[in-house]
Parts: sequence; C-alpha cells; structure tokens
Amino acid sequence: MRAGQQRRGSIVITGASSGLGAEMARQFAALGYDLGLAARRVERLAELRQEILAAHPDRRVEVAALDVTDGDAVHTVVAELDRRLGGIDRLIANAGSGTGAALGTGGWNANKITAETNFVGVLAQADAAMEVFRRQGRGHLVLISSMSAVRGMRRAMTTYAASKAGVAVAAEGLRAEGLSGIDISVIYPGYIASEMNAHVRDRTPFLVDTATGVQAMVTAIEKRRKKAYVPVWPWVLVGAAMRFLPLAVVRKLS
Repeated sequence: MRAGQQRRGSIVITGASSGLGAEMARQFAALGYDLGLAARRVERLAELRQEILAAHPDRRVEVAALDVTDGDAVHTVVAELDRRLGGIDRLIANAGSGTGAALGTGGWNANKITAETNFVGVLAQADAAMEVFRRQGRGHLVLISSMSAVRGMRRAMTTYAASKAGVAVAAEGLRAEGLSGIDISVIYPGYIASEMNAHVRDRTPFLVDTATGVQAMVTAIEKRRKKAYVPVWPWVLVGAAMRFLPLAVVRKLS
C-alpha cells in the first residue's frame, strides 16, 4: 500500500486461488482493500496471501477453504470472514467451473459439476452475502457471468452458458427488489486468459491477457455498474450483436 493510502473497505473473493480471482485480489489490494480469499486450493491461497502482503504489508488478507457447491459451508465461511475482517463491504462470486460436454454424449457428470458450481454455488454465495448486507444495510454483491450467457452455446459450452445466464437473471431479480444501500452488479467477461481456457487459447478470438482483462473487470466493479461487458472493446458491440445474429454465426464464437 502506498504511504498515506487509506483503507477502502473489505472484499471477499471466491475462486481466488488462480486465474481471474487471484488477479482481482492483487489489483484490489493495490487499490487499498482488505481481502477475504476463498477457494478449494488453500495452499495456493496461502501463497497468494504472502505475495500480496509482501507488496502491501499494511493490507489484511484472510483466507478460507471453500467448495461453493457445499451451501452450508458457503454460509459458514462468509459469516466467518465477515467476523475476521470486521465486516464485508463487497462479495465477488467468482468461483466457477468450465468443464462440460455436449448433451447426450456421456458427459452428464461434468455438466452437473458445472451447473452446481456456476449456478447453485452462486445462489449460495449470494444468499450468504445478502444476509450480511441486509443486516448491515449496505453492501455490494458482484456476480460473475460470461459473454456466453447472452445466447445459447453449442456442445461443451451448452451447460456453461446456461448456468451463466442463470447468474445474470439472479442478479436482475435481486436488483428488482430495489434495496436501499445494496448494489448488485453482474459482470460479463469476454475471453480473458485463465487456467479455465488455457487449452483453447490458440483458437479463441479477441483473447486478452489476464491482467488487462481483470483491470477492465475491476474498473467496472469499482464503478458499481449494474451490468458490464468487459473488456469494453470489442465485447459491448459483440454483446449487442449476439442478441440478433443467427445461431449459425453465434456458434463460431464458442
């Protein structure tokens, strides 16, 4: 933390052991936030914690083991991080799964994991966070969706896209409550380099590096945008076009 920089609040990030979650942790720490980091791979969280504290020794970084498909554990961990951080100002439901197979091809278990992680797990995180935010009368819930949520995607992407569409609708439902003091954001990342897409990077259009893509996410989150396609170029235009393009064209993006 830069000399004289004030603490800006506390953020809980799930799926923080790698990829977009880990990079968000680095960038939010640099902005002055204390962090609660949760993921299944606690050894990676410990390494990330040490990295962040070495760069920003005045920050507070709490870590917790968490499988978001365990709803009871989600509520327990969020409540514990709320206690350890002295309050939660923002929760980013980032944990996700990209595994999957075309329906009817023997990939039921992979699709089930993705649906449970990306949708049911997000509902659990949202429920736990909203308990905290309703009680304190303020907060910022951020749900990470995907550009694939805009339209149906083919084969291995079908379940993933459907689960991310569910996330976006859940965010809209929460906003419809018109809760005073509580902001709800849904972020639609385009193709940002991460562990999840490492196996398809050579054929992924408009791919940006992790730091660049996450910077766009952080900017949108800091502005408390209700809905944001990131990075803005080209995904704002792509997102608008995808709603009207024939499926024969949309399929080329998946």
